[in-house]
Amino acid sequence: MRRWGKIIGTAIAVLAVAGAAFFFFFLPGIVEGQMNAVRQKPPYSVSERAAALHKTLTVADLHADSLLFGRDLNRKSSSAQVDVPRLIEGNVAVQVFSVVSKTPRGLNIEHNDANSDNVTIIAVANRWPIRTWTSLKERALYQASRLKAFAAASNGRLTIVETRRDLEAFLERRKADPNMVAGVLALEGAQVLEGDPDNVATMFDAGYRMMAPTHFFDTEMGGSAHGMDRGGLTDAGREMIRQMEERRMIVDIAHASMTTIDDILAMATRPMVVSHTGVKGTCDNNRNLSDDQLRAIAAKGGLIGIGLWETAVCGTDAAATARAQKYVAGLIGAQHVANGSDFDGAIETPFDVSGMAKLTEALIAEGVSDADIGAIMGGNQVQFLLDNLPQ
Repeated sequence: MRRWGKIIGTAIAVLAVAGAAFFFFFLPGIVEGQMNAVRQKPPYSVSERAAALHKTLTVADLHADSLLFGRDLNRKSSSAQVDVPRLIEGNVAVQVFSVVSKTPRGLNIEHNDANSDNVTIIAVANRWPIRTWTSLKERALYQASRLKAFAAASNGRLTIVETRRDLEAFLERRKADPNMVAGVLALEGAQVLEGDPDNVATMFDAGYRMMAPTHFFDTEMGGSAHGMDRGGLTDAGREMIRQMEERRMIVDIAHASMTTIDDILAMATRPMVVSHTGVKGTCDNNRNLSDDQLRAIAAKGGLIGIGLWETAVCGTDAAATARAQKYVAGLIGAQHVANGSDFDGAIETPFDVSGMAKLTEALIAEGVSDADIGAIMGGNQVQFLLDNLPQ
């Protein structure tokens, strides 16, 4: 019996180790692959005209959540949607990497409270430092350090941009070698401030240059379009905006409630972005912006990033995104339109980032001029960053 007891005990221990190994080393990749699915796998083909035009563009994207997961972004993956090699294949010059610190269970675009959190299990499964398991601020600081580590290990293929001078220097280097990409750090939701607007300085010092007051739930700073109250900026939120503007941090109003958007527009002295969204003019739901909101954002010099997922554009192909971009360009001018993919944001996209030429082709099919395509695909984003990043 003792011998059988030892055998059973050993078997249980082996199974426990195997289960832990599966949890820590294999399960995160499987889960990410399912969360960030791609409808059409590479390689991608486009018309000769689209390929030739796309090659001449300086492509940029305002929103990808790729730092949330455990992959080495310097290594090309066959799953999910973004890594440095595929950014280069897609001719993407500038990618904004947005950091997700907390999402509610049962996430939806109507009503979410802040009483649950999906990211804790991701932090544990991906072996983030223990301090990140209970602190949203520490999650933001850790994810910033991950991007910096990727840049340091990239042999110059990934550069982090924090200032106008950084971006100018990068663009000059890229003229000689297009096999490189610039990353800009952003925060999806001000819950990382943990209720204290003075933590804006902490995030700025960590390299963040863009932040939204809310994500899928109301925060101490303001109401979310998908929260329970959908209120406006709080006093702390107003102080957050003031401190961001002092440092030339870009305010992102994606996911903000109508009242929060109005409050920011009323007090902002600098242009803002909507990093990833859709518009009611082509896809009418609670996630998307109205024509009046688009006009008000444009009047402040703002930039609208149009997404690649079905809820944003009411379609599952590049044509749906191109239709929305053309609609916005017709309403407020092409100079206010951008890409806001939401790659790796727990969505299914029509292609991964190496297939960005598919969107160029779709814009051609919509009858958009080459000059406006160049602006929408990246020219607007690059100029916005040059104009609004710290010097």
